[in-house]
Amino acid sequence: MNINEKVHELYWDRNMNCARTALICLGEIFGIEYDAQILPSAVGLHGAGGFRAQCGLVEGSLMFFGIYYSQLGKSEAEIASICCEFAETFTHQFGSLACRDLRPGGFTENDTPHICEKITCEAIAFTSEFIKKLEVNCREK
Repeated sequence: MNINEKVHELYWDRNMNCARTALICLGEIFGIEYDAQILPSAVGLHGAGGFRAQCGLVEGSLMFFGIYYSQLGKSEAEIASICCEFAETFTHQFGSLACRDLRPGGFTENDTPHICEKITCEAIAFTSEFIKKLEVNCREK
């Protein structure tokens, strides 16, 4: 799957938000299919419905971890630990977990649609690599 092409399609053709876009892309990358209620549950996870709180790219990834790692038999404590490590690593890479900090230029009345497309592609690629590194580290132990 080409992340850039998929993100563009989900944003421009299907008007998905960043959290649902992250979930869909990560699901395709790692072969996960979702129950019908998963994607609708993420409809307001783009900075808490536009409130500019935690970034939907983070929230979508955290949701994915819960789904993915529970299917791999990880405990809730292990999944929470992975989420914490991801949040720390994401913050180190991107500078924040907050939509208000990550969104290019912040929020204005004149924002162009899907202004976060570039960072979405970067964040999904980053999250995918984070998961792949965890899997390599688990095999080495």
